[in-house]
Amino acid sequence: MASTSEASATDSADGGVALASPRGRWVLACAVLASGMALLDGTVVNVALPTLGRDLDTSIASLQWVVNAYMLTLSSLLLLGGALGDRIGRRRTLVIGIVWFALASALCGLAQNAGMLIAARALQGIGGALLTPGSLALVRTSFRPQDQARAVGAWSGLGGVAGAIGPFLGGWLIDGPGWRWIFLINVPLAALVLVAARHVPESRDEGAADKPFDVTGACLAALFLAGISFSLIGASGDSSAAALLPGLLGLAAGVVFVLVEHRRKDPMLPLSLFRSRLFSAANVMTLCLYAAIGGLLFMLPVQLQTTLGYDALEAGTATLPITVLMLLLSAAAGDLSRRVGPTLPLVAGPLIAAAGALLMLRIEPGASYVTSVLPAVVVLGLGMSVFVAPLTATVLASVDAGRAGLASGVNNTAARVAQMLVVAALPLAVGLSGTAYADPAALNTAFGKAAVGCAGLFVLAAAAAAVFIRPSPAAWHEDPGNTPRCKSHLGVGAPPLEPGKGCAG
Repeated sequence: MASTSEASATDSADGGVALASPRGRWVLACAVLASGMALLDGTVVNVALPTLGRDLDTSIASLQWVVNAYMLTLSSLLLLGGALGDRIGRRRTLVIGIVWFALASALCGLAQNAGMLIAARALQGIGGALLTPGSLALVRTSFRPQDQARAVGAWSGLGGVAGAIGPFLGGWLIDGPGWRWIFLINVPLAALVLVAARHVPESRDEGAADKPFDVTGACLAALFLAGISFSLIGASGDSSAAALLPGLLGLAAGVVFVLVEHRRKDPMLPLSLFRSRLFSAANVMTLCLYAAIGGLLFMLPVQLQTTLGYDALEAGTATLPITVLMLLLSAAAGDLSRRVGPTLPLVAGPLIAAAGALLMLRIEPGASYVTSVLPAVVVLGLGMSVFVAPLTATVLASVDAGRAGLASGVNNTAARVAQMLVVAALPLAVGLSGTAYADPAALNTAFGKAAVGCAGLFVLAAAAAAVFIRPSPAAWHEDPGNTPRCKSHLGVGAPPLEPGKGCAG
C-alpha cells in the first residue's frame, strides 16, 4: 500500500485520486455511505407498512402514498439532479442532497399522522434525486483511470453489503425502538457522509455550464405521474368518480410533456433516444420487470406480517436470499450475456422470475418458511440475477457511447416510475381497499391475485425480449479495454444509475 505522500503525489500526477490513498478511502466511504442511505430507506419502508398502518390508523391508500410520494419526486427530478451535478459540481450537489435528505428524514420520523409523513416523504424524494446520481458519479470522476474499475467494484460490493444489512437493521428498528427510527437513523448517517465529503474533490462538466435546466419538463412529468397516481389510488377507495379528473389532468400533462420535450433544444428526456428499437424495447422490458418486482416487494412483507404472523425483522430477512443471489450471480450472468448475447438471459431470466412469483401462491396462512417462502424468493432471486445485468448492458448497447450515461439515467427513471405506478395500481387491481390489508383472509386473496399478475408481467417482458432484443453483434461484443467491470451488481430497487460511465454490465 502506498504511503500518504506517495499516494498524494500520484493523485496530482495522474489527475485523479489513488484508491489506496487515505483520500481515496474517504471518497469511497462517502460514495458508499451516500448510496447506502438511499438503499436502506428503500429496503425498510415496505417492511414497516403494517406497523405504520396500525400506529397511524390509516388506510391502504395512505400507505400507498407513503411509498409513492417519495418515488414521485425522485422519479420526476432524477435526471435534473444529475444535470445539476454536472453544472454546479457533483460534490456540492451530493452535499446538498445529503443535508436535504437528512432533514426530510427527520421530518418523517417526527410525523404525527399519515398526511405529515406523506408530505415529508415527498421532500425526502427531492433529496434523493440530488443524492442518487452523485454517488456513482463521485467514484467515476474522482479516481485515477487505472483505479476506476477497482473503485466501482468496491462501491458496488460494499453497496450490496449495505443492502444485505438493511433488512436486519430495519426489522430490528421497527420491532425495537420503533418505526420512526428507520427514518431518524439517516441523520447520524448523513453526518458521517458530510465528514467524508470534506475529502472529496470537486468535479463538474464544463460543457454543461451553458445548458438550461428543463424545469418545465420536470414539472410536467411530476404532474403526469401525480395525476395518474391520484387516479389509481383514489379509484381503489369509495370515490372512483372523483378519481377520474386527476387522471385526465395527468394524461393531459403527459401529452404536453411529450410535445415540449420534442421541441426543446436541450430536453430533460431526449425523445430521439427512442428511435432505437432496441432502446425502446429494453425500456418496455424495464417497465414490465420492475413493475413486477415492485409489486411483489410491496405486497410480500405485508402478507408475511398480516397473514403469517411474522414480526418486522422476520419479514425483512425473509427476502434476504434475493440480495445474496444478486451479489453472487449477477457478475457471472453479465459475463455469460457478453458471450452468448442478451436474448437468452433476457428471455430465461423473466421466465424463472415468473415461476418464483407463482410459487408465492403457496405463501398462505400456516405456510412454512422453508417449504413455501424460501423456494419462492430463491427462484425469484435466480431469475433477477439472470436478467438485471444483461438488461442494463442492452440499454447501453442500444445507443452510441457518448449517450450511454443519459440512456442509463432514462432507464433508471423508467424502473422507478414502473415501481411507483404498480404500487398505485396493484391494490385496485386485486380488490384491496380501506383497511382490508389488516384482514388476513382478504389480504391472502389479494396477494394471490397480485402474484399471478406479477408473473404475467414477467412473461410479457420475456416475450418482448424474444421478439425485439436483437442487438447487432458488433455493438454487443465491442469491449473497449478501458471499460471498468463491476465485481457485483445489486439492482433490486432499480438499475444502477449511469453504469456506462463507471460499470459495464
